[in-house]
Amino acid sequence: MAKSHLVILKKPYLAAILAGRKRVESRFTRTRRAFVGRVEPGDTLFLKQSSGPVCVTAQVAAVKNYEGLTPEKIFELKQKYNAEILGDSAYWQSKACCRYGMLVWLRGVRATEPVWIDKKDWRAWVVLDDEKDFGLLSAPWQ
Repeated sequence: MAKSHLVILKKPYLAAILAGRKRVESRFTRTRRAFVGRVEPGDTLFLKQSSGPVCVTAQVAAVKNYEGLTPEKIFELKQKYNAEILGDSAYWQSKACCRYGMLVWLRGVRATEPVWIDKKDWRAWVVLDDEKDFGLLSAPWQ
């Protein structure tokens, strides 16, 4: 069954997604996070600008999960996918020691009316459910 996710992005990445230049969202972490293995094709993404509103929706076209990453494997992912990820050198350098990764191909990207939500924690990716959806699952665009 398709799930919904809240994804927090810095403004330049969000703009690149809307412009169609960034087609893959990447997440790399040193420890296993709750979203790893829980994102599937057909899922809905609510994209929120960091310190801003939710203003874009997208669908997951495809996803690849990685475990046991090494700096060498991160470099290989950079070489293979950075044209779609658009990470700068500092981004990739900061991810060199990550052990887990997820690449999410986007489709159906569209801007929406901005929706401000009350989110105070530091999670940059949240799998939404009926109990904690920040009001997004009943938003006007659903």
